[in-house]
Amino acid sequence: MRRMTTDDTTRWTQATVYPDMWADPDDDPRNSDGPSPDGELGTLLDCLTNYRLTLRMKCEGLDAEQLARRSVPPSTMSLLGLVRHLAEVERGWRGWISADGERPSKLYGARDADFDGAVADPAVVEAAFRDLEREQAETDAALAAFPDLGERVGKDGIAIRELHVHRIDEYARHCGHADLLRECVDGRVGQ
Repeated sequence: MRRMTTDDTTRWTQATVYPDMWADPDDDPRNSDGPSPDGELGTLLDCLTNYRLTLRMKCEGLDAEQLARRSVPPSTMSLLGLVRHLAEVERGWRGWISADGERPSKLYGARDADFDGAVADPAVVEAAFRDLEREQAETDAALAAFPDLGERVGKDGIAIRELHVHRIDEYARHCGHADLLRECVDGRVGQ
């Protein structure tokens, strides 16, 4: 096993207790006091909340240029692009719930506009985080209207449980991308 050197500690994290973690456990908003949530829905929502927080944490402390920085050409992926993409995806999930399958209009335009339009402009950054917060709240509210996780909705008859799991899957995948993107920006890694 490789031993950490003094140079590694600044690369790893800003945590002081456990240098291989992103944040000290007492400062990590993903850590909750007390027992885990009761029931399947509580567990699903807790998991989703933690991934949402992880994405925000990976973006913290970066300016517009750093958030918009592309990882590896020809990829258009950036942290800001991920924020915009997840706002777009949250919006699209509401179309799965509607009886006619009608999807809300796109936030950013044609395919990949969420990534292509992720430019180093503070106004674009602010708008992206506002969009994400709004779209998350609207999708959360739409799904809360269906407390039975087995209920099938929309023209394709998708189960509410499946929508929750799909949301977790989407955030988990993109949090993995965010780990790598953040490391490309400033070398910071951690749990």
